[in-house]
Amino acid sequence: MQFHRFEHSAALNADFAERLIAILSEAVAERGHAFLAVSGGRTPQALFAQLASTELPWHKITITLADDRWLPADAKDSNERLVKSVLLQDKASQANFISLVTADAKAEQGADTIAQRLAAVPTFDAVILGMGEDGHTASLFPCSKELAEGLSTTADALAVNPTTAPYQRMSLSKQRLLNSRHLFLHLVGPAKLPVLNQAVAGDDVMQMPIRAFLQQPGVDIQVMFAPE
Repeated sequence: MQFHRFEHSAALNADFAERLIAILSEAVAERGHAFLAVSGGRTPQALFAQLASTELPWHKITITLADDRWLPADAKDSNERLVKSVLLQDKASQANFISLVTADAKAEQGADTIAQRLAAVPTFDAVILGMGEDGHTASLFPCSKELAEGLSTTADALAVNPTTAPYQRMSLSKQRLLNSRHLFLHLVGPAKLPVLNQAVAGDDVMQMPIRAFLQQPGVDIQVMFAPE
């Protein structure tokens, strides 16, 4: 784990955007296409806006989510809606997007379709994770009966039914999220640092799933933190 602390989120976003631009540009130059997985929520919105205004070969960049709520894509709490309304704008409107939801009533019913969509995606060039105050990341919640599967399955994604958060979810698995050239954990707010410290101090991944990424042998996760 490499820990990068910034005075405020504006400084974090400027540095983070530079890192991502370099990663995506290099991927397109070397392999002809770049693949990025992002997380939803409030934290990444300013970063998304910054990236959207950046000149990149966006038509050669594919973006998907680490997880999403099982909602219509235009629903208020949909991560897809957030990404489309903030990141896939301006210059980035030409980027390709892979949705993690289908028209099926239940996430379990759409799992095969999502797996087919993700099967064509090679190693991610970058994955941006978030972390909840319960230590969850993506939709790998400590409260969900699907957690053990999410941490062990070789499948790309799985349906999750959290008991302490609303909505069914579709989440990329631990294995799929780790299949990335660069892994980032994006944290903003004073409450996040004690949670991170608790995660680093213990080793029970079922209690705090983020530990499976912070303490994964051979994985150099970059923690990007600002207190405000």
